[in-house]
Amino acid sequence: MSKMSSVKRRLTKTLAETISKQVEHFNKAEVECLIHAFNALLSEPTAPGRAVTGLDRGKFRSMLQNTFGITDDIVMDRVFWTFDKDNDSLISMKEWIEGLSVVLRGTLDEQIKYCFRVYDLNDDGDISREEMYHMLKDCLPGLSSEEREEGVKDLVEITLKKMDHNHDGRLSLTDFEQSVREENLLLEAFGTCLPDVTRIETFEQHVFQELKQ
Repeated sequence: MSKMSSVKRRLTKTLAETISKQVEHFNKAEVECLIHAFNALLSEPTAPGRAVTGLDRGKFRSMLQNTFGITDDIVMDRVFWTFDKDNDSLISMKEWIEGLSVVLRGTLDEQIKYCFRVYDLNDDGDISREEMYHMLKDCLPGLSSEEREEGVKDLVEITLKKMDHNHDGRLSLTDFEQSVREENLLLEAFGTCLPDVTRIETFEQHVFQELKQ
């Protein structure tokens, strides 16, 4: 058993060294901690009869809700697909660490690209009026359905007026980037897709606690 454990530890250290050279913002020791956290998530009960090589949509959504406070259904799905770079419907260990490097410690430029990709619901390179409406449609609770529909349409038009710098009725990455650089609060204009500072600190303290001992 101890021999197996030492082999496993050596494999983890080798894997951490490899990944740390490919991923920004985490050092080797931190990557090793993130590998342990990934394996812990992976070991939770999963759908029977399926060989598990990554986090499925259900486990990933639970993590987003419970750990990072991201609760919007549309946003959670889009964050999943943004992490899942090879589109195999599973978040691999490397995809998990790459995604977290941007979400937890990314530069403004990295986070602009990440948020834009989350909001570009059909992956066509623009955020359209329809996509904005779809993401903002639940942001005016307490109104009748008719009032809410009108209110959200007005909100979309106000947002476009503020962010659509080339006036083509859509937001390109260039429009989005320029708007966010002028006013950082617009980074999450269409829904929370980044954890707040408190949740980041809590997650890092929990995952990296062994490094402080």
